[in-house]
This record gives sequence, C-alpha cells and structure tokens, in this order.
Amino acid sequence: MDKRDYANGWAKDPRTRYYIDPRKIVWATEGANAGVERAEALLEGRDGQATLAGEGGCVLRSAGGESAGLLLDFGTELHGGIQLCVWFEKSRKKTVRMRVRFGESAMEAMNELGGERNAGNDHAVRDQIVEACSFLGMTEIGNSGFRFVRIDLLEQECEVELKSVRAVCLLRDIEYKGRFRCSDPLLERIWQTGAYTVHLNMQEYLWDGIKRDRLVWIGDMHPEVAALGAVFGHNEVVPKSLDLIRDNTPLPGWMNSIPSYSVWWILIHRDWYWVHKDMAYLRGQRTYLLELLAMLAAGIGDDGRFDDPKPFLDWPTSSNDAGVRAGVHALLVSAMAAGAELCGALEEAEAAERCRAAERKLRRHVPDHGNSKQAAALMALAGLLDPEAANRDVLAIDGPRNISTFLGYYVLKARGEAGDILGSLDCIREYWGGMLKLGATTFWEDFDIDWMDNAARIDELTPPGKTDVHGQYGQYCYKGYRHSLCHGWAAGPTAWLSEYVLGIRIKEAGGALIEVKPRLGDLDWAEGSLPTPYGTVSVRHDRRSDGTVDSKIDAPPGVVVLRG
Repeated sequence: MDKRDYANGWAKDPRTRYYIDPRKIVWATEGANAGVERAEALLEGRDGQATLAGEGGCVLRSAGGESAGLLLDFGTELHGGIQLCVWFEKSRKKTVRMRVRFGESAMEAMNELGGERNAGNDHAVRDQIVEACSFLGMTEIGNSGFRFVRIDLLEQECEVELKSVRAVCLLRDIEYKGRFRCSDPLLERIWQTGAYTVHLNMQEYLWDGIKRDRLVWIGDMHPEVAALGAVFGHNEVVPKSLDLIRDNTPLPGWMNSIPSYSVWWILIHRDWYWVHKDMAYLRGQRTYLLELLAMLAAGIGDDGRFDDPKPFLDWPTSSNDAGVRAGVHALLVSAMAAGAELCGALEEAEAAERCRAAERKLRRHVPDHGNSKQAAALMALAGLLDPEAANRDVLAIDGPRNISTFLGYYVLKARGEAGDILGSLDCIREYWGGMLKLGATTFWEDFDIDWMDNAARIDELTPPGKTDVHGQYGQYCYKGYRHSLCHGWAAGPTAWLSEYVLGIRIKEAGGALIEVKPRLGDLDWAEGSLPTPYGTVSVRHDRRSDGTVDSKIDAPPGVVVLRG
C-alpha cells in the first residue's frame, strides 16, 4: 500500500524546510560558577547529525545555582524553530532540562514572560522549558516567528557539549517573479523587505503575523495580496485563505466579527479576478457573494449611511470616530462598485444593478474624514474626495506621521493618484526605511516615526540610556513584546513601487491589456518586472537629460501594452 494515501488522512505540507546557521553570538553567561566555552563553534556551519567522535563543540556549564546561557542571532526574521544537536552530557545523562526563548528582537528573547514589557506565548509558544536529548541526540524545539534564540541550561551540576544549533525555517519554495531595482538602494531594500515579509506569512494559509496573529484576518490580507501579486503572481494560498474565512463565516455573520472585514473580502475578490480572471473560482463564490452584497445593501439608509454595528478601520485610527466611520463608508462605496463588476462577470445583471444603486445611495453621503490620513486616503480612492485636495490638505501634512503600517499603503496610493510621487517616495524612505534603520529585516505590525528618538536597534541589547523600541512601545493589542515585527499588512510599498514607479498596471481583467506609465520622482532610473497570467512583463526606465523618460518594455505573447 502506498502510505502517501492523501484520501486517508495524509497531506503534503506545501512548505519546505531550510536550515539556517546562527550569524552572531550576541551574549553569553560569564558567571563564577556557570559559563559558556567555545560559543563561536556554533557559527561554523556544522550539521545536526550526532557522531561518536565529538570535540571542539560549544560547552554549557551550570553549577552553584547559576545557569549557563547564550543568545544567538540568525541574521534575519524566520518562521519555524531550532534544531539542537548535543554530543554528550559530561556525566552521560540521557536528557537535560533547557529553557529556550525565541525573540523577534534581541531584548524579547532575553525577557521573562508577562510583566510591563508584555512578553507572551500567544498564538505560538516562544518561551518554554524542554527535556532535550543529551546523549548523541538531536531535539527540535519551537514553532514561531523569530530572529533571536536564547538557550539556558537549567540542569545543575551539569555540562553539555553542543555540536550545533540550527534554525529550521518553514516557508514555501516559490520563485520571486516580480522584481524592483532603482537608483536608490534604500528603496530596493524596502521593496525586497516587503516581499520577504509576505513570503514568511504565506504558510498553509496567508497569516497576518508569524509570531502573533497566526490567523487569517481578511481585511489585513488586502495589502498582503497586493504585495504577493507583485512578487509571486498567482499562489493557491490566497483562494485557500479567502475560502477558509468564507466557510467559517455563515451569513448573516461578519468575517472576523467585523462588518468592514466582510467588505474587504469583496475587494480582494475583485482584485484577484481583475488579475487572474479565474471564472471557475469566481463562480464558486456566487451564492455567498450575492447574499453578502444584498445584506450590505439592506443596511444602507435613505441618507446614504450604512448601519455598521461595529465600525473598525485600523487600530491607530480607533480613537478617531469620525475617521473610522468615514473610512469604512469609503470602503463600502468601493465594495459596491467592485460587487457590480463581479456580478457583471457572473452575468448577474439584476444583482449588478442593485450594487450600482447601492453605490449611488452611498455617494449621497460624504462624511467628514476627521483629519485622518487613513480615512482621507480611502475616500480619495473611492472618488469621494479629489485626490489632489486630499493630498494637499491631509495626506502630505507632516510627512509620514499619523499613518499606519496597514493603511499606509492606501495613503501612498492616494498620494500617487494625486501625482505626488516624490512625496510618496520620501514617506516610504522615512517610515518604512526607519524600521530598517532600527535593524528590521521584516516590516512591523505598527510603527511611529517618533519611536526612533534615542532608540536602540532591535539586534542589540539595549545600552544604558537608550530606549528598547520593541519592549517600550506599542498600544491596543500589541503592547511591548506582544508587538509583531513581521506583519504582512505592512508590505504595501512593495506593491506601490511596482505599480506607481515601474508604472505597470493591468487594464483589462486577466492581464491581456496592460499600461506602462512610469513615474520616477527623483530617481534616475528604475527597472523590474510584474508577473501576469501570460508571463512576466519586464521594464527599464531611464531619465534622459531633458527630463523625459526612455522606457524599454518586454511583454510576453498575448499581452498588449499601452504606453502612458
């Protein structure tokens, strides 16, 4: 019998295992009774196979009530755990007790659970005591998002010799089809960091975060799907995640218990259809989609206001009630337009007209954005505000302050529609580039530009007089170390740079017609590619001495290119 009987409970993991060696020893015990010897041996790239002849390994020695420990830096954010290979315990104990702490920052891995810095085990156990094999054995520990790992030998009067400690990273083995290069290396790095942030969150489903929020939050998926499409093109993790949340939310329920998140589900479906034009998949959404659109339309009053029992936009906007309601209203306007388009594709003419009627009714009400950049951006994108006026009066004020890593993507889009490419590029450099200056290798759940004042980097132990940016800041549900430093919703600049700087836009559902309209801002040149169902479109743009742009475009057969 073939044991790979997928119909009988077997299923292949869509992810691949990678082994990563530590890059640096950040800290090691130097006690009177406990200590670490030859820690640098863990940086030599040894494998995880125990051998009878073991020598020259890293030695942990605990005695006199003191425990030996060390902190490893693997150089980049990872998803998975570690593989610990022990040659021997000196007295030949078969197992020893060890404490393993994972951290997205060096300080998180060094801290205790709870307390005012709020380290925790929510969604993934990142601080645990394990019984590790200590006699020619290998132990695998953990499943979380991390870059740093602290290991402590808790067993007293004990000495172990480690052959290796390797990270075991789980992620999908997929090609980076999209790319972005330009005359500014920082923008290149930001594009790549956003791509990697989304890649790590493409687990069995498309998660929000790999340490905390290992869930399908459907609203948070929208900027993730935009970045994913710019880098990887089609991937089954998107429809799989859309269907998971649909099947777990029978109507009249709201996805993730939030009405606006059901609205985001419609918008993601429209965008997915626009790029891929997968009619078989869209037809599979027909019943739920039509019922959801009807339920939303029924909640719109004659004055054009939607009766939202739980208005939510994003956490940083939560205290601005006018901003929240204006942003949600704009989302619903866009969703009704998207619904009409999807119903038209499904040849549901009556439903399409109901969506258009609902959109017209919603447009009777133009809410006050409450000076919220997030709300003003969404209103501009929905056609409720003029983009140039929104940019002048709200979005461009005070640079990158008062935006969020989630909805900052839509602020960039609205500023792009207003023609403010230079202002958008400066915002990306300062805001997303600010995280990189603090040592980030992926983008964070939230960020405030003011956090950079006197802040220590996340890849070092906070020096006296400096601020631990991970433990000190954060609010709402992400205070202190609970704050995720790898959140897919923060990858918006990756999609934005491909769309607005490279200027590649799909102009017809399915990608047979594209427009290339580069907008370089202050860049001398930019080049890159965008995956489409027909293949990859590649472009190169160079600024001439007279300020005009020379563009070279390579499109696959079947694709018609409009030059903007």
